[in-house]
Amino acid sequence: MNSDFMDALTTLETQKGISKDIIIEAIEAALISGYKRNFNQAQNVRVDINRDSGMIRVFARKTVVEEVFDSRLEISEDEAQKINPNFQVDDVVEIEVTPKDFGRIAAQTAKQVVTQRVREAERGIIYSDFIDREEDIMTGIVQRQDNRFIYVDLGKVEALLPLNEQMPNEQYKHNDRIKAFITKVEKTTKGPQILISRTHPGLLKRLFELEVPEIYDGTVEIKSVAREAGDRSKIAVYADDPEVDPVGACVGPKGQRVQTIVNELKGEKIDIVQWSEDPVVYVANALSPSKVVKVTVNEEEKMTQVIVPDYQLSLAIGKRGQNARLAAKLTGWKIDIKSESEAEELGLLSDEELTPVIEENAIEEEVE
Repeated sequence: MNSDFMDALTTLETQKGISKDIIIEAIEAALISGYKRNFNQAQNVRVDINRDSGMIRVFARKTVVEEVFDSRLEISEDEAQKINPNFQVDDVVEIEVTPKDFGRIAAQTAKQVVTQRVREAERGIIYSDFIDREEDIMTGIVQRQDNRFIYVDLGKVEALLPLNEQMPNEQYKHNDRIKAFITKVEKTTKGPQILISRTHPGLLKRLFELEVPEIYDGTVEIKSVAREAGDRSKIAVYADDPEVDPVGACVGPKGQRVQTIVNELKGEKIDIVQWSEDPVVYVANALSPSKVVKVTVNEEEKMTQVIVPDYQLSLAIGKRGQNARLAAKLTGWKIDIKSESEAEELGLLSDEELTPVIEENAIEEEVE
């Protein structure tokens, strides 16, 4: 190695952020192994690389002893004092043993070490960039797919979209641009592995943050998300300022904001409802678009009994129970739905109670 090589290491340090000293120390360690392997030497050695000139020297390290048993590791006190009169027993003497053709081995070793360290550093940089983006959203380009994954290019790395994280109503083609939610970033021997999802509720939340400035700046808060990817979702929003309409902010002028998200999710229907700390109001809102007559709350069992008009029963339950299921997931309350006629038969409702639980139980935005 020469000064040009040292200059190259300095450039590498500037461009890649890899410490020059760390690389040199790694080369020195590798050269020790190379020296012992190529020259059949078992003694204790030290390799020194001059930081300016790049000159390499190999030193055998021997302990000063009164009686020598292994000349590869020990030196007598008399011999040591010929080198320096100050040496005493138990001191360590360094004797230069640099082979004549060691430069060739050094160059080859240095190339391997630098290549390995650059690769490790690049992987480390990518990992550092992406570990901070867990539970965030990124746009990628579909590259290829097999029976297990769709491989999506995120720029610096290829992310994996597992089969169970793919939306059932989507077909992915080469060069398609998609937004995905980063669920996990792992370190592996082959570099960082990024797992992404199109079905995670977090994707819906992040999409609203991108499209709705009031959510991004904290004026409107997303309290809960319930999602059956590719089919239907519910999202509960809240604004601390009574002058702000959280549902209207999410819908946007002429429904443009929510429509952009629906388009990104390939037509997934989205119900936007207003959150309330009152479980009666919240559960009624969550069952939108169905109207609710009465909500009875059982705090101990975290259960609610909901009564709806007869003609609204199928709407409240939803296709295959979807509306009730999403409402329960959104609110965190178990929901038992009964019609007015059934409630009257069971004595759950008197005539004077046959009024809506709230004036307008929920504001529902469903984009077809």
